[in-house]
Amino acid sequence: MSAPKLEDLPKVAVDLKTQLEEFSTDKLKDTVTNEKIVLPTAEDVATEKSQQDLIHGIEGFDASKLKHAQTQEKNPLPDKDAIEQEKEKLNFINGIENFDSKKLKHTETLEKNPLPTKEVIEEEKQA
Repeated sequence: MSAPKLEDLPKVAVDLKTQLEEFSTDKLKDTVTNEKIVLPTAEDVATEKSQQDLIHGIEGFDASKLKHAQTQEKNPLPDKDAIEQEKEKLNFINGIENFDSKKLKHTETLEKNPLPTKEVIEEEKQA
């Protein structure tokens, strides 16, 4: 890519050009710069190194060095009888929850053990 020709460059106004040429840095105010990016401390660097060492140790681990172990299942699945009992219980609960009360016949209740009247109670008290 070649440099643009002088005629193609944007023109700067004459008064702006003179202001730029006459600019002096002595007119600027002194300022204090605050560094906002804090470098990590030695402790931070050490922590990060130990984490990286741990990660490299995990990545480079040779699984062929492990010994074979037999596992014993401590929580076996329920047997057939337990499953059948649970099915019966669930069917019973579903039968109760989905019961259709419209299929019931209307009945009249007869009171076979009536409460005693006041007179009967008074007679028993006197006896």
